[in-house]
Amino acid sequence: MKKTPLLNIALSRLVASLGHGDLVVIGDAGLPVPPGVELIDLALTPGVPDFIGTLRVVLSEMQVERHVLAEEIFAKAPPALASLERLNGEGLLGARQAMAHEDFKQLTRQARAVVRTGECQPYSNIILVAGVTF
Repeated sequence: MKKTPLLNIALSRLVASLGHGDLVVIGDAGLPVPPGVELIDLALTPGVPDFIGTLRVVLSEMQVERHVLAEEIFAKAPPALASLERLNGEGLLGARQAMAHEDFKQLTRQARAVVRTGECQPYSNIILVAGVTF
């Protein structure tokens, strides 16, 4: 039995298979998933699971070098933004890059996978860029 909080088989397999620079998207329920990109769909009902809870569990196993947010998250300020700022302040998200939401969606085409949550707050999306532990 695993000792870390991440129990989902598909998500655990994804993290274990990442190489340096690979992209993982954690998105709200409305973020489109590009054709050909793996979808790990965790959404059960609006709000379950939530974006930040899912992100925290992924961070328990994934080494992150940097992260990407849509610029619009700062204007709309969904509830998740305060938690993102705390995680960033703790150094768990690496360097930050912000870009227009349309550019963000284009970048998701390069992701290894999109993890869909039940989050229903606009712009509650993040792209994590895998780092290395050595």
